[in-house]
Amino acid sequence: MTATQPSPSAAGLREHFDRVVLPLWRGPGFNAALRLPFEALDANGAATLPVTRYRAMACARQLFVFSQAGDAEHCQTLFDTLRHTFQDSRNGGWFFSVDANGAPLDTTKDLYTHAFVVFACAAYGQRFGVKEALDTARETSALIVDRFKAPDGLLYAALDATFANVTSGTLQNPLMHLVEAWLVASEATGDSAFDTAITRLVEAVARGFLHAPTGCIAELPIGVQDNRLEPGHQFEWFWLASRAGARLGDSGLEAALARAFVFAEEHGVDPATGGVTAALDERGDVIDATQRIWAQTEYLRALATHGEATVRARLAPQIERFAPRFLTAQGWVECRDAAGNVARADMPSTTPYHLLTAYMGIGV
Repeated sequence: MTATQPSPSAAGLREHFDRVVLPLWRGPGFNAALRLPFEALDANGAATLPVTRYRAMACARQLFVFSQAGDAEHCQTLFDTLRHTFQDSRNGGWFFSVDANGAPLDTTKDLYTHAFVVFACAAYGQRFGVKEALDTARETSALIVDRFKAPDGLLYAALDATFANVTSGTLQNPLMHLVEAWLVASEATGDSAFDTAITRLVEAVARGFLHAPTGCIAELPIGVQDNRLEPGHQFEWFWLASRAGARLGDSGLEAALARAFVFAEEHGVDPATGGVTAALDERGDVIDATQRIWAQTEYLRALATHGEATVRARLAPQIERFAPRFLTAQGWVECRDAAGNVARADMPSTTPYHLLTAYMGIGV
């Protein structure tokens, strides 16, 4: 390991984040004119990729990151821009994206985006005592429950700009992030309505997405052809379940996700490199061998918070494999293929959220 590489320790991960990652998004990764983070930087962290859009979700994730970093001024900028650039004053809710000039581009009402607005605004409001942000989290949550409602307690993944037509049925990922958002909102506001909503949603997810043979949460509703299981999401759900506690209700997810952890680790983690693969089929065969950095960070966090000491003991060796494989002196490697080659060379503005939430889960 050269002197320019991050130290393979938990403290070294956070030091690298504070010293290398955060400055990218205060500097070259931030469009001062539009007051928005660019979508991505090149592998050297020096130049932006050609600008075609800015997403509300990316702005929200950066708001969360800088809230945790304690940067009140930058957070105020991001929060103001989020509301003034992405909020749909005519139809309610939030636009998915704006174009290179800041004009509405994709006006889809996307559940994943709305979940991150709740998540970031709740975290920002709690960190700095900003009532407007907490109000935004509450109002967006109420809109989600009302406008995205689908059968059997689930929520649609996307609707058109007016909320009149469903453009995407139910999907696992936005539901998972809504659980994450409501956990933060519950803590930030002390409002028990969020706890009730969490229980209702996780019970619905268990009914619709739980793959009984493995305990995994599938990406698509159970019974859909060519469904897939993502190891990274099993590790993420495992951590969320540990946070939810009694709010899991009658879902059975605690026991199911304990099995999912074992399944994901056995079939989805490369024993030689520790790399977490992108997707498995329902038998456990690899169908996408790409190793995305976010999945690696979810594995680290799940290891750190596991109830068994023998599993937690695997965290330090995993960090030693993760750090030189995915972190660089300029930032990080977003994706590698199964052979270890870089599969994606740019650094998206959404990834610091994954890094930071993992490091917070580890306790650094």
